[in-house]
Amino acid sequence: MSRIGKMPISIPKGVKITRVDNVVTVEGPKGKLSELIHHSIQTEMTETEVIVKRPSDIKYYRSLHGLSRALIANMVTGVTEGFKRNLEIIGVGYRAEKIGKGATFHLGYSHPITIIPPDEIKIELDGANKVEVSGINKQIVGQVAAEIRSFRPPEPYKGKGIKYADEQIRRKAGKTVGA
Repeated sequence: MSRIGKMPISIPKGVKITRVDNVVTVEGPKGKLSELIHHSIQTEMTETEVIVKRPSDIKYYRSLHGLSRALIANMVTGVTEGFKRNLEIIGVGYRAEKIGKGATFHLGYSHPITIIPPDEIKIELDGANKVEVSGINKQIVGQVAAEIRSFRPPEPYKGKGIKYADEQIRRKAGKTVGA
């Protein structure tokens, strides 16, 4: 049995979970999220927890079991606490500035790069070199953070570029002069 799938999902106070046909909806203090769950995956809901079950031990259902449980757990976490990804901009002259709801990045190209995130995502800047992407949907927060990182990924020689705050960059030695 899936170790992730068999764990119950605890429901905090103020969170309401409903399932209509294949759509699981989670409402909480920060907002409302919906996710389409495979029709063969069952959910048992009580006042304090949700248990996700699968019909059999076929490999396909085993993979859906853990996935469905993780998606529902992420929705519960999103509507109560939210998710955030922190990015750092490293490099001389590299910076970001807030423009309305979005941000503009100056990353050494001949033009600035502007990003306007979806409505449920918020981009905050701490100085010119720290960016925080936050929202209630973990998938969209990760996607927007990955898109920002892709503007100028960190390079291995000097470490210049945009990196996640918790990311370790493997550095390479530069060229050496032969004697």
